[in-house]
Amino acid sequence: MGTGKRSLLTAAVTVVCAVTVLAAAPGTAFADPAPTPTSGPASPTVPTPPPGKDLEEIRLKLDALYHDAAVATDAYNAAEEKAEKQSAEIVELAKRIVKGKKKLDELKDRAGAAARAQYRTGGLPPEAQLMLSDDPRQFLDGSGRILQGERATKHVMEEMTRTQQDLEQYAADASTQWKKLEANRKEKATAKKKIKKRIAAAEKLESELEQEEKERLARLEQEAARKAQNAWLGSGILDEIDTEATGQGKQAVAYATAQIGKPYEWGAEGPKSYDCSGLTSQAWATAGAAIPRTSQQQWKQLRHIAVEDMRPGDLIIYFDDASHVGLYVGDGAIVHAPRPGRSVTIAGAGSMPILGVVRPGTETAE
Repeated sequence: MGTGKRSLLTAAVTVVCAVTVLAAAPGTAFADPAPTPTSGPASPTVPTPPPGKDLEEIRLKLDALYHDAAVATDAYNAAEEKAEKQSAEIVELAKRIVKGKKKLDELKDRAGAAARAQYRTGGLPPEAQLMLSDDPRQFLDGSGRILQGERATKHVMEEMTRTQQDLEQYAADASTQWKKLEANRKEKATAKKKIKKRIAAAEKLESELEQEEKERLARLEQEAARKAQNAWLGSGILDEIDTEATGQGKQAVAYATAQIGKPYEWGAEGPKSYDCSGLTSQAWATAGAAIPRTSQQQWKQLRHIAVEDMRPGDLIIYFDDASHVGLYVGDGAIVHAPRPGRSVTIAGAGSMPILGVVRPGTETAE
């Protein structure tokens, strides 16, 4: 391994140390999130839990509860995004209906004017009036006007029919969108209930621990993350990753790292708090690229990139259900909003099961 690659590996391992510090003090913010090279951390010895309390089992239960809360948060965010879109469509349809009704009223006025003109001629059809004319010139001029009038009347009637049909379609579309909106509101309510239930269960489980047990549980969590990160780094993945960030990628990284220390809050998109996909979507919005709101849609819609080809600014999607996302900042590290009770922080990119990498934006590296 070359000197450059070795320093990258050392720096990446040091990132895991930052996880330990941040886990111990969730509200701590760092002015410079970049890892500082050291000789590498020593793995702490995890004390054996007292009889009756299996802290590893508790850790796994907490992971499962917060994972379920993350899945529900994605569902809530998706329903929220759809509801906003449907509300906008309903407003647009309402504007079209108002405009269509105004147009229909104008067409009816024109048709009424034509009917009144015919009434003023005694109810005789135009052809009969021409037959009674003794002036050939008047007859010819009149016949031309009749043809024009007939075409105009026909056009008015056709336009009235089309406008009426448009109004009926707009009303039907608005009704459909309203039903979808109501369905998404119910989905949001269901997801919100599940989120609160899972978080409450996790908080209750943690509240039953003594302070010393909470500290040992934190060390267990840090050790699990460290082992996963070391295994990922041990695969030699950083030997393959050597790509410069684009201008947009640098902007996204700058925004995300500037949020370090701000609390996690489900459904939040900043500026005071974030959930995982709220952070990544806002980071890239600041960089000038609109991306999907949820981690699952980010995985589905954005361009997939091989892990060894990723560069700073790319998004790493985690877990088989794409329920978590972090923004790669380089040297084997991500910035992410972890879960309730934690803050935006730096973590090892391999500290969680990686599903894949996606790339927002269209720029190429310099």
